[in-house]
Amino acid sequence: MTLRRLATSLLIAALGLAGVTHWRAGSREAAAELAYPPTGEFVVVDGLRLHYEIKGQGPDLVMIHGASGSLRDLTFSLRDRLTDRFRVIVIDRPGLGHSDPMPDNSLAAQARVIKTAVAQLGVTDPVVLGQSYGGSVALAWALDGGPKALVLVGSPSLPWPGTLDIWYRMTTTAPGRAIIIPLASAFVPQSYISTTTKGVFAPDPVPPGYEDHLGSVLALRRTSLVANTAQVNGLRAELVTMAPLYPGLSLPVELIHGTEDTIVPLHIHSAPLADLLPNATLTVIDGAGHMPHHSHIDTVVAAILSAALR
Repeated sequence: MTLRRLATSLLIAALGLAGVTHWRAGSREAAAELAYPPTGEFVVVDGLRLHYEIKGQGPDLVMIHGASGSLRDLTFSLRDRLTDRFRVIVIDRPGLGHSDPMPDNSLAAQARVIKTAVAQLGVTDPVVLGQSYGGSVALAWALDGGPKALVLVGSPSLPWPGTLDIWYRMTTTAPGRAIIIPLASAFVPQSYISTTTKGVFAPDPVPPGYEDHLGSVLALRRTSLVANTAQVNGLRAELVTMAPLYPGLSLPVELIHGTEDTIVPLHIHSAPLADLLPNATLTVIDGAGHMPHHSHIDTVVAAILSAALR
């Protein structure tokens, strides 16, 4: 009888925690979407709504953001430095920002849906910039054909040794996702987000106003966490498949990488990639971290202009 009562009590407590978690996650998601509504328009591809912004005039430049982010990362420091020379299209990747999630989270699938989406906007031969994970999507796009040049900023491109951090390892399984993601969505505090953001920028400082502009709370929605963890967990295996194909890419590629990038280390990714690509230029920024499109904007702008001219 005692064991039965204990089991019943534990079940009631678990159901209570699940109910509180669901309510709190839902409340935070609603608040996040109210505070950070869509800023652009939507294009529909195979029933999937993709959120985008277009600004500027000139040749087309498509910019793709990294993991756990949205197009807001690219509109804070970089986008408006380019609109006098390019028509800049920034787009929320599937499942992130205000774009719908898609069943296939692969790099190739994301590249195809973004390529199709911007084609509906009259974009057929763009320069494509990808930052971090967005650069991996840009590489997949190039392997499928289309861009006239790539600009890859701190981007993973080759398989890395070791494993991902514990957050991603815990979300590789369905039970892990079912438990960990709702708890994170409901209870991760803003202080943890700020600390994580500082780590991503390190050793460079987080620019004043960046966190408020980014709206990182959008990335804590359950659908976004599910999409992001699936994308990152699948990344290494996809790069294993893509890497042997890189020598066949003849388009101009500008690689920008900081020497102090600990998120995507230079010596594992851009440095060896530059040797594999037949038409690549590598710009190494001494002392820069993972976010040079905020900390070294002039260098990134110069690489974009070089890519367009090449």
